[in-house]
Amino acid sequence: MTGGSSNANMTKISLQILKQTSRNIIPGILFICLLLASCKNDPDDIAALVNKNTIQEDKADDVTILYSENGQTKVRLFAKEFVRNEVAKPPFVDMKRSMKVEFFDDSMNVNSVLTAKYARYYEKQGNVLIRDSVVVVNKKGERLNTEELIWNQNVKKIYTEKFVKVHTPTQIMFGNGLEANEDFSWYVIKNPTGIVQVDKSEMPE
Repeated sequence: MTGGSSNANMTKISLQILKQTSRNIIPGILFICLLLASCKNDPDDIAALVNKNTIQEDKADDVTILYSENGQTKVRLFAKEFVRNEVAKPPFVDMKRSMKVEFFDDSMNVNSVLTAKYARYYEKQGNVLIRDSVVVVNKKGERLNTEELIWNQNVKKIYTEKFVKVHTPTQIMFGNGLEANEDFSWYVIKNPTGIVQVDKSEMPE
């Protein structure tokens, strides 16, 4: 999720933690960031960057994380509170009190923005469970509203079986279940239940 040139000789992932309030949280957050990336890196390279034995704290507030693939920034994530639980089976990281994810294209333009009040990241599976007031807006101005999403980082897709509402410039679509790529540039409602035609002036800001 920019500024990863200093680590280019060790790994393809470029990371920065822009703000954090816990003195000892940096090793833990770096480990989280590496797991958030594409998982294509050599384990020895990752181990050289982050030694899990140095992780001392499991919580951080007001965190911003960037990560890159092949030197290209792909995602910027903001979270009010990170809480890591290594004891749970499977282990997870909670993102509480609101979170926001920005997805970038190759020109560093924002492709889409995802916001929610809560998320849980399952490290081994590469899945993020996102809940409560979930909103995704793409660069075409299309907006998804739902109460739950699964973001699978391995296949770069988002899913839900819950009720969804999708606003476009000309209509509002309702249904149950949705599949989309992670930047919401493509999507399909699995079980459509209705469509309402609207004027652009009636769309929410």
